[in-house]
Amino acid sequence: MSGAGELERGRALYAEGAWLDAHEALAGADATTALGAGDLERLATTAYMLGRLEEYVEAMARGHQAHLDAGAPLLAARCAFWLGMQLLLAGETGRGTGWIGRAQRLVEEVGEDCVERGYLRLPVAFRRQGEGAYDEGAAAAEDAAAIAQRFGDRDLFAVSIHAQGNMLVRAGRPLEGLALLDEAMVAITTSEVSPIATGMVYCGVILGCQNAYELGRAREWTAALTEWCERQPDMVAFSGRCHVHRAEIMQLGGAWSDALEEARYAAGRAERGNHRSALAAAAYVQGEVHRLRGEFAEAEDAYRRASECGREPQPGLALLRLAQGDAHAARAAVRTLLAQTTDRADRLRQLPACAEIMVAAGDPDAARRAADELDAAARSHESGLLGTIALQTRGTVDLATGDVEAALPALRHAWQAWEELQAPYEAARVRVLMAAACGDLGDRDGAALQLEAARSVFEQLGARPDLERLDAAARHDESRGLTARELEVLRLVAEGHTNRAIAEELVISGRTVDRHVSNIFSKLGVSSRAAATAHAYELQLL
Repeated sequence: MSGAGELERGRALYAEGAWLDAHEALAGADATTALGAGDLERLATTAYMLGRLEEYVEAMARGHQAHLDAGAPLLAARCAFWLGMQLLLAGETGRGTGWIGRAQRLVEEVGEDCVERGYLRLPVAFRRQGEGAYDEGAAAAEDAAAIAQRFGDRDLFAVSIHAQGNMLVRAGRPLEGLALLDEAMVAITTSEVSPIATGMVYCGVILGCQNAYELGRAREWTAALTEWCERQPDMVAFSGRCHVHRAEIMQLGGAWSDALEEARYAAGRAERGNHRSALAAAAYVQGEVHRLRGEFAEAEDAYRRASECGREPQPGLALLRLAQGDAHAARAAVRTLLAQTTDRADRLRQLPACAEIMVAAGDPDAARRAADELDAAARSHESGLLGTIALQTRGTVDLATGDVEAALPALRHAWQAWEELQAPYEAARVRVLMAAACGDLGDRDGAALQLEAARSVFEQLGARPDLERLDAAARHDESRGLTARELEVLRLVAEGHTNRAIAEELVISGRTVDRHVSNIFSKLGVSSRAAATAHAYELQLL
């Protein structure tokens, strides 16, 4: 086929989103024909969508030069902007900043009002976001959106309002932010927006919904992103992040095996495209699923991989230490984490684990502070999911500190909310807490029903650590709260041994045996060795 024929074929395939064939055709045409700036941009886009960053940079740089040669400095500036943004997102600060600077210089040299000035407000917005100045970042993104509207630039408008929405969410203004995120999604689904801008908005909106604890929206837009990705099977860019979002939703919905498989697939796609943030997120999801299933070595390895790719492996790693029985290490990890975290959205993700770990580590004051902070955020957030998490955390702390009557209604509301959100594991965990509260109030039937329902869910999910905790609690209940050593002493008492003989048998002091026997009598509610012996038979110690 002639170069001109290949070029026409490449353009048609590009319009269909057939990135691999389009890239092949455009590259073939490029080998025999001098491509114009527009076709070089198409070639660059196909390379980007296939996860080939360096090919993208090379082709887009050529497009930039072609625009300059054609006397179109503003179009050249726009190429420079996209080059800079993609390099910055890939972590290449030097090259990225250099291209943004070139775009800025070209716009200033032209000196006229133009849409490219709006594009150059976005690096300012993202820089302010990186500094934690979310309101300032949102204002810069709003400036960009206003310029986009004035010039009718759909790409700039969609990217700008999605960025503004995300920053408002992180600034603690979720209702304003979510409205903009919804508008950004409408923009990319009802108008012609370029492939790269579309992918950026899809992924950014879903992250924004997660930060706003809007599970329904996150599920809805993840389904839309999945459909978009499936229409472009060759696409590598954005597909890794898409499959991570799918894995996260599968995990919450209790499809743990599917979530693990999806996260592994996401990691493979992210690795092909050299998307380290998506690779880190995929590793973290794998760590979470492995931890919940009791596969601790695999969880440890996954958290390590997430850390190597630049993601904080907490609070998952701290929860892993707690599950391994090292409450001291878990407590130290979350204390360090909270001490160094000032970002509001990051803290909200960490506080529930902090409260759980502090309760287990015997630090109720720290647990209550975490619950108080969550309560305050939930009151101002107007998010059902965040409110559910806050209720569960409050109930956990109240139960641990003996305020059972306050704990039970909070836990019941949390359980009902998790059920409505179709989050079976979280609902089952709350049932275990409700069972403890029922037991403390003397409602043994209520406690048994809650535990039976929770056990059924844990068995279906394969939540081995939770099942082991239920078994341990059952053994403790069956033993009337006696420790392992007290059970051993009770067996010897029932066999007719004196306290002195028991001391010699167990190689402990007589005074220690006396204390153990006193504790046994107290826990069993008996006053004689004969009555204690009857309980030993009930407990099948003989």
